[in-house]
Amino acid sequence: MKKLLNKVAVITGASKGIGAGIAKILAEAGASVVVNYASAKAGADKVVEEIVAAGGKAIAVQGDVSNTADVTRLFDETSKAFGPVDILVNNAGIYKFGAIEEINEDDFHSQFNTNVLGLLLTTQGAVKNFNADGGSIINIGSVVSSITPPGSSIYTATKGAVDAITHVLAKELGPKKIRVNSINPGMIETEGTHTAGFIGSDFHAEAERTAPLGRIGQPDDIASIAVFLASEDSRWLTSETLLAGGGIR
Repeated sequence: MKKLLNKVAVITGASKGIGAGIAKILAEAGASVVVNYASAKAGADKVVEEIVAAGGKAIAVQGDVSNTADVTRLFDETSKAFGPVDILVNNAGIYKFGAIEEINEDDFHSQFNTNVLGLLLTTQGAVKNFNADGGSIINIGSVVSSITPPGSSIYTATKGAVDAITHVLAKELGPKKIRVNSINPGMIETEGTHTAGFIGSDFHAEAERTAPLGRIGQPDDIASIAVFLASEDSRWLTSETLLAGGGIR
């Protein structure tokens, strides 16, 4: 029997990369999936098409997670299509690395707006739409909050905030039977890491050299952990931060 049969999952930033991988595997496990995207409509539509072609249920819903009105619409559309929410994956995020001398206000606000405010607003929206049985919130953090690499001060600060928020909300939402956990990936090969020039770089080589498992990750490596955290298999886990970087810490 599929672990997430009859469950409804909302995945933010799911048009590509880790989010797309999670959307596909949650659907494969039986969930009806909402693929949220900010601007990459073609990518989101492709993810939905692949899920439907494989026999799953999915819709794409545009929305900026840092905008309250967009978040309200995201959950309104979810409710109309599938009913109450059981699973929220806060995956939407952006990053920009740079030395302290290069930091500017726009970099700070753009990363904090998406990575932190967006997570809070979507969680707020989901809590209003969870059913009486509660459910699972999965935040996508990053191993950077543990390894604190040079040039990542803003991004690392946002992911440190995700760690802290995970622990706070686990306590706050536990009485509502809502579990809150975080997956903190290491370097993952995605469209984004290719575009940013990380793949094939010295940073890539160092990640492979220092990882006990000897490689960087793939979206499916994270997606399978998300299924575990979304399912009853993890029913006794909340407030956990799972490092998923092939042993890097």
